[in-house]
Amino acid sequence: AAACPSGAISYDAPPASHVFARIGAASRAYRKAGGEGPRLLVHDPDHGAEMIALSARFGRGLPSDVIPLETPALAGFGHAEIMVALASGFAAVDILTGPNADGEAIESQAALARAMLVGLGRESARIRVIDPADPDALSDLLYDERPAPMKTEPVMALGGRRDATRLAANALAATPDSVVPLPEGAPYGAVALNADACTLCLSCAGLCPAGALGDHPDKPQLRFQEDACLQCGLCVSICPENALTLVPQMNLADEALSERVLHEEEPYDCIECGRPFGVKSTIERIVEKLEGVHAMFTNSDNARLIRMCDDCRITAQYHSDAQPFFAGPRPKIRTAEDAEE
Repeated sequence: AAACPSGAISYDAPPASHVFARIGAASRAYRKAGGEGPRLLVHDPDHGAEMIALSARFGRGLPSDVIPLETPALAGFGHAEIMVALASGFAAVDILTGPNADGEAIESQAALARAMLVGLGRESARIRVIDPADPDALSDLLYDERPAPMKTEPVMALGGRRDATRLAANALAATPDSVVPLPEGAPYGAVALNADACTLCLSCAGLCPAGALGDHPDKPQLRFQEDACLQCGLCVSICPENALTLVPQMNLADEALSERVLHEEEPYDCIECGRPFGVKSTIERIVEKLEGVHAMFTNSDNARLIRMCDDCRITAQYHSDAQPFFAGPRPKIRTAEDAEE
């Protein structure tokens, strides 16, 4: 659920919106009481809760600026929750793992959040995945390092995970409308297009699961909306010309929320009805390669069919002498009387 880029898979015990609300409420309560720059300690209900309880009973316990947040699925606390916590007023986020935690999944989400912080001009050390050996080591780890409060105006997370992440990134950005570079495999980004190689076949637009790539209903045009791109790579795999490349990044400018034209060309006008169809450069390239060269397009009118739209092409084939249904006049019906004669 934390890694799913589209939100198709979600964890509802509790849902992400509930976690966002708990994070915001904890930060507001701490700051309302006069505190500044609290730290969030995320833990599970078993190992993590026991470590905190033992530290409080037999050791120094937690520092006064550390707020524990228990979550039933530690691996479900992903980069979106981390970014929301930092944008809500927390100075740091520590994720307390244990022997039963999915360390690889947790660390991958933390690494993505760190990359976002670095791109936003913040310190990546504010995000840690910790696994102390005992309760005393946990207390020592939390007492030794106290990062300075985050210099930003706290915001309230709204929408789904992707929307909340974008909102948090905008709040934490040192430069407004910046473009944050992200590591390969990140679920945010754009696509780079080699316009010279693109033939506007629109295979990528037809396969894009998120609708980030689309076409124009009336003319040869490839459009792209960056905010919707999941960086799944299907467009790169399907492109017959290898004209597309993934660019992992998060564009915080408003232009990322609307479609823009990646590539467009002049349409070809049907030689019969004049209706625009297809891509002019593609039609001309096909005619150049076939007319007078291929056996089926030599000494015939077949090359004219390439220059026609679908409707005119069907009409021309139906009325041609070589059409498959043309068999001349229907023969006379023979009867028994004809046989006797």
